[in-house]
Amino acid sequence: MQALHIHAGPKALAHIREHGLRPKHIGVIPGAAGGPKGLILGPLDRFIFGEWLKQSSQPVDLVGASIGAWRMATACLNHSVAAFERLEHDYIHQHYEPLPGQKRVSAQQVSDAFGHSLQAFYGGRISELLSHPRYRLHIVTSRGQHILHREHPLGTPLGYAGAFLSNAVHRRALGGWLERVVFSGQGASLPFDAKDFRTRAVGLTESNFMPALQASCAIPFALKAVHDIPGAPAGAYWDGGITDYHLHLNWTAPTKVPERSIVLYPHFQKNVVPGWLDKALKWRHGASPFLDHTIVLAPNPEWVKTLPNGKLPDRKDFMTYDRDFAGRVKAWSAAARASQQLADEFHAWLHQPDFSVVKAP
Repeated sequence: MQALHIHAGPKALAHIREHGLRPKHIGVIPGAAGGPKGLILGPLDRFIFGEWLKQSSQPVDLVGASIGAWRMATACLNHSVAAFERLEHDYIHQHYEPLPGQKRVSAQQVSDAFGHSLQAFYGGRISELLSHPRYRLHIVTSRGQHILHREHPLGTPLGYAGAFLSNAVHRRALGGWLERVVFSGQGASLPFDAKDFRTRAVGLTESNFMPALQASCAIPFALKAVHDIPGAPAGAYWDGGITDYHLHLNWTAPTKVPERSIVLYPHFQKNVVPGWLDKALKWRHGASPFLDHTIVLAPNPEWVKTLPNGKLPDRKDFMTYDRDFAGRVKAWSAAARASQQLADEFHAWLHQPDFSVVKAP
């Protein structure tokens, strides 16, 4: 069964029909939030960053939220293939046990453990990834406004309830509760037009890399917010996927630099959902002109059904497997191994492009 589906916006399709798809054409690579779903993108990441993009020399903007930020930061490390293999292993083998006398793992416990894992992963290597000669890293976070400005046992649930209701009325209304804050390395400007949503740009430095990355992964209520990140406005910072779940952004880098005209998007599904609170709002899941220059590499939904449990790995597996740590590791590892087919098929398509299989986004 074909595992990989390729979806191209109209301008991206016109480009590859005329010029093909070459490493030098890539201007932006986004990395979506989505937790364990991102595990199936490991082989694609290793092929794209470890082999394919090395055949070119242009600068590329890497934009990530949550696990997507972790993936994009990993791409900036030397020997990125080994780093991606370690990311996959560490993510699959994460495990949390309730403290004595507790029935569940607390958000503070998960945050502390995650912070230690980031330190072990990136410690001593931050300057290396921030000085990459080609890749410019952008980490997306969500900063609380008003009642969400500080994390609070009562105020935070009320604030997110208000955010949910406001977002249901209009996505822009979410900006009254949370703003998009993007930490960008090497003085890089944002590779997208940020007029769609309340946005703030901050420089990414050695002093704020760790808290910014942890904040980008801080799922509300599952982890604690990160407060007062150095060099950024004061306040509580949460998962970048809240404002930008799948980075459905108005990419400008391709239009500003025609020779880097493609946004290449390895993704775990066809739809590029704007915000985390839009997951249930199906009418916001369709393509828009923002994706005109984008090529989405996504798994065939029928192939997904062949994975363990007939689905992608997801956060519900922590509850499904509960204390069966070995069972979850086995299922997630099997899904990650199976996803090598995605990379193999993309590699084959690059050598013999068949435009009849390219679908609309």
